[in-house]
Amino acid sequence: MSTSFITLALTVLHAALALAVTGHALRTKRNPGSAVAWIGLAWLSPVIGSFLYALLGVNRVPRRAKAVGTRPVVMQRTHCEPALCRVDHLGALEAAAFRLSGRQLEAGNQIVMLENGDMAYPQMIAAIEAATHSVGLSSYIFRADPAGTPFIEALVRARARGVEVRVLIDGVGGGYLSSGAFRRLRRAGVPVARFMHSALPWRMPFLNLRTHRKLLIADGATAFTGGLNIGAENLVRTNPPHPVLDTHFRVAGPVVAQLCDAFAEQWHFATAEALEGARWFPELAATGEACAARVITSGPDHDMEKIELLVLEAVGCARTSVKIMTPYFLPDDRILTALALAAMRGVGVDIVLPVRTNHPTIDWAMRAHIDPLLAAGCRVWAHEPPFNHTKLMAVDGLWCLVGSANWDTRSFRLNFEVDLEAYHPTTVAQVSAKITAHQTVLLTAADLARRSWATSTRDRASRLLMPYL
Repeated sequence: MSTSFITLALTVLHAALALAVTGHALRTKRNPGSAVAWIGLAWLSPVIGSFLYALLGVNRVPRRAKAVGTRPVVMQRTHCEPALCRVDHLGALEAAAFRLSGRQLEAGNQIVMLENGDMAYPQMIAAIEAATHSVGLSSYIFRADPAGTPFIEALVRARARGVEVRVLIDGVGGGYLSSGAFRRLRRAGVPVARFMHSALPWRMPFLNLRTHRKLLIADGATAFTGGLNIGAENLVRTNPPHPVLDTHFRVAGPVVAQLCDAFAEQWHFATAEALEGARWFPELAATGEACAARVITSGPDHDMEKIELLVLEAVGCARTSVKIMTPYFLPDDRILTALALAAMRGVGVDIVLPVRTNHPTIDWAMRAHIDPLLAAGCRVWAHEPPFNHTKLMAVDGLWCLVGSANWDTRSFRLNFEVDLEAYHPTTVAQVSAKITAHQTVLLTAADLARRSWATSTRDRASRLLMPYL
């Protein structure tokens, strides 16, 4: 076979694949920048660019959902109009959150902040041990290590005493090649699934579409949610080699049904099994506390960008303060503009980031990302190690948002995430105090200007990778 023939064949293959990518991107990509980037990669990187697009750039979730089928009626959201209860300037936020989520703002909840795995894990395991009807657990990372083993043993015991147990572990975060927690639970007969996972690479085109949700619901009445994965690095008191600080929340009250709904929806997507009945969805009484709360889910399906849109509305409604704490801060220009405009109209905007994350490339990109915020008058703070994985937001001392979503493209558009919004002065004050306590080192435009030419160029180059970080 002549060299010229091989060259011609490869050229035709490249052109055909690049044309296919171009057509698909033009029809499916909502963001013009994303479409241009993928099309350029397909044409400028023969065959490889098209392969990367097929692996990372195609959202197959809607097709997968159609194959599985829609959720049973009992899990559908039934409210048609919001039950508005706010008469202050955050009434617009309340209305927008309803229209984004389709869920009512539920009154009478209790939300308790828990620090790190040292505080949260014992309470979570105790809830599993006390369960008599059902336990649903979803985690991005679930290790079979000194932190995860007590969870595995508690779940096995719950299953043995007749509790309906369902465990969902992400197919990448939980270990793509091997998941010890999955193997041990399955051997013990516990119903467990790996979210969008296959051992065959050509059947695993979902590397960018992960379930990042952290949920534990016991008897449909007690829930835990936030940013905390299950791993020994979160047991800070044991002095692990690379400790990870985090914040989790114990939730009781009517809003737990919405968290259970979020779990049931993902379980149905992963396994086609519907979780129904009073064992999963009991009648829930108010706790007596004046905490109104609602669940906001987002993902690359019918919930596309909903947490991001809620954040935009919250920043737009703010009058006095916006406080943010996140491990990764790479939002798009819409978020940057909203924060900058808030600062320009006199709102105090404070953003707390780690000095160093667990991904150096993200560190570099974040430093290049905050210039316009500093110029607009936002305050950006860096807190010293250990690395803090907490995700919090508070507005005007009246409203807060907690959960699994980071402030980046991956969380806002690619991952399945779950956040909880709350209107409750005590809870908001705790969240605000947590953020304020980490406002340790104020970053300034002068600090960034002192970077060398090489460092600044590296940071700006890293920012170009923002859609993929």
